[in-house]
Order: sequence, then structure tokens, then C-alpha cells
Amino acid sequence: MRPHTLVARLDNAGDVLLAGPAVRAVAAGSGQVTMLCGPRGEEAARMLPGVDEVVVYEAPWVDYRPKPLEREATLGLVERIAALGVDRALILTSFHQSPLPLALLLRMAGVPFVAANSVDYPGSLLDVRHRPPDDIHEVERSLSLARAAGYELPPGDPGKLEIRRTSTLPQELPRRPYVAVHPGASVPARAWDPERYTGLVRALVQEGWRVVVTGGPSERTLTSRVAGPPNPAVVDLGGRTDLSALAEVLARAEVTVTGNTGPAHLSAAVGTPVVSLFAPTVPAVRWRPWRVPHLLLHREVPCAGCRARACPVEGHPCIGGVAEEEVVRAVERLAGSRAAERTR
Repeated sequence: MRPHTLVARLDNAGDVLLAGPAVRAVAAGSGQVTMLCGPRGEEAARMLPGVDEVVVYEAPWVDYRPKPLEREATLGLVERIAALGVDRALILTSFHQSPLPLALLLRMAGVPFVAANSVDYPGSLLDVRHRPPDDIHEVERSLSLARAAGYELPPGDPGKLEIRRTSTLPQELPRRPYVAVHPGASVPARAWDPERYTGLVRALVQEGWRVVVTGGPSERTLTSRVAGPPNPAVVDLGGRTDLSALAEVLARAEVTVTGNTGPAHLSAAVGTPVVSLFAPTVPAVRWRPWRVPHLLLHREVPCAGCRARACPVEGHPCIGGVAEEEVVRAVERLAGSRAAERTR
């Protein structure tokens, strides 16, 4: 019988989307796949092909605004996993995260096989302690662990990002072609200044583009500011789409403009080119849009790799130095590649 395998990725939606190819590899060698994710990754987890069930747990050793560890909630997770009858587990992490707290809980739940990428000595917590190269993409990092645990992508699977697409389009969506602009980011240091985004929307409209501004429920003020005064060429969808509907908006766009954040990876999952205002707080080799045409816009700075949540340098020089006109040129360049692809 094929095993019931649990795949864990406990952080943001974008991180969960990047785990997609590894999840498909696991699904190809499993009878059932359960995805263990955090609350910010739940929507993305439910969209991944190969996932049969989703379990949500807010891990205090992962969340960037961690709540105190609660005995009842933690033991509740152990009991729930024990009740699932999981045979094997893979813990997917970024290079700076430890898998060992979760490995301990999985052992307490009776999971007989646990694999993870781990620099730290795991004792008896891991059956496979894998150590991939440092400078590889997050997708490759997860796939490397899957292979080490005995899972391979099925024949014909190219290893791109994929999602289940089930949502309908918002009625307000304009006729194509349009550019999607997503100004928000969960990490402030990865966000371009809102005024620059406002100027970009104006510049794109002046070049003849329609623009759709997107954002989550907490970003309505931001998207309204970026969209500017009422304009028939600009649609503000801030707070009006869940992740599934946002995927459809991005899928119809010629290009998505955003930072190093989840919608960049969602765009990659639906095949839309990305202009990324990529603040190099983390390495682009690990976090750039995966296997989709993209351009990374930033300035070289000595503090690259700082992993700061808020930029301490006045003017945010790594992306603050990128001009609106440069972004417009990047959009035009990628839109040309998108048009050429459609004519093939």
C-alpha cells in the first residue's frame, strides 16, 4: 500500500506555492497527502494539486509575530496528527528555519518516518537529515528533500508552479490587455513606496495600458491610494478577491508588477510574466519568480541579504532608486514576450 504522507510548510502563501512541485512529487508516490500549514498559507495549500487534506497550525517558532506557545493547542496538533495515521512526513523549510520543533511534535504523534533539511544535529528526530546547497531556489530546495526521501516528480511534470483553478473572474475586470499592480507586501522592507506605485499607475495609463490594482482586505487604503482618482482605465480590486479569484485576475494580465511577495509566485503559477521590484533583503537566487519570464528591478547595495523586515536606511535605496519609467519599460518588454508566446 502507498503511504499517507504529510508535507509541512508553516509560513506564508508564497512559500506554500513554492512547495507545490515537491508536493506533486510526494503525491506521485503516496496514497494520500496531508498538507500542514500556517493560517497565512491555508488558501494556497488548498489550491495545490496533489493535496487531499489540509491541517492548519500557527507555529510560534515560525510566525514573524509569534503568539506564546500554548500547551493545549500544541498537544491538540499532536493528537490530530496521531489520529490521521500518517506514515511519513516531510518538513519543508527555508534556509534560515529549523525543522526540529515540528519534528519533535511529529515524533510525539507517532510518525515513524520524518525527513527535513537540517543544519542542526537532529538526534533521533529525523530519519533523513538532508543538507542541500545553500544557493538554490526554494523550489529546488524542497524538491531536493523530496528526492532524498524517495519521491520524484512523475514523468511529464516539468516542475513548474501549478494551482487548481476554480474561481470566476470579478465582474469589474476590464477588457484585456491590462497590467496587474500589487503594491502590498507582508514584509515592509520588500515594498516599493506607495507614491511610486501611484506614479507608475499614472505612467502606465499614459502609455495606453489598463491597470488593475490588487490587494488583500487589510490593504484597501493602500490600493485606493495607488489607484488614484476614479479613472475608467484603472480598477481597484483591493480587498475584493480571495487568493483563488486573485489567481484568475493575474492569469488574464499581460504582466504583474509587484515586490518579492506571494502574488509574484501566484503569477508564476498561472504563467503570467512578473516585473518584480525585488528588494534584495533575501537572495534572488532563492526567491525569484520560478520558471516564468520575469525581470528583477533593484539597485546593488552593500546591505543586500540583510533579511530586515523594515529598511533602516533612509530612502530604501535598493528599490527606492528604481524609477517609474524603468518599470514601464520592463512591462513593455515582458508584454512583448507574452504576445509572442500567444502567437506560437
